[in-house]
Amino acid sequence: MTVVGITGHQNIPATAIPFIRSRIRAVLEAQQPPPAGVGSLAVGADQLFATIIGELGAPFHAVVPCAGYESTLSPPDALRYHELLAAAASTEQLPFPAPSEEAFMATGIRVVERCSLLIAVWDGRPAGGLGGTADVVHHAQTLGRPVHVIWPAGVRRG
Repeated sequence: MTVVGITGHQNIPATAIPFIRSRIRAVLEAQQPPPAGVGSLAVGADQLFATIIGELGAPFHAVVPCAGYESTLSPPDALRYHELLAAAASTEQLPFPAPSEEAFMATGIRVVERCSLLIAVWDGRPAGGLGGTADVVHHAQTLGRPVHVIWPAGVRRG
């Protein structure tokens, strides 16, 4: 079975979500048989991807960056995180004691290790900190993993 991983921005402009949603769905539906998904369930691209995987009836494997990860999420995002985590086919928590850039980078590396294709919801700009989307895309490219970049032309993040 093909495993598709996700990396992407957390702060996606609302106007870009329909475009991104349709492109993620198209990439997933093009895989035969339907793929499994892997990601961290971060706000934004990861949660959108996990939702679409669930709508397609495919398994999702959650990689949790650290103990206390949910403390980095606002209440509505934390609720969605817990719903998606409960629906995951499997969960792997990395051995970091608290949220950190190192934990987030390790999570991106683990997602890339587990996937055969990476979807990157990425505007092409450099990472804002260690473990950002650009860092994960670069790691995937270094390993020769195919990367499918999704971002609507002309849309800028805040």
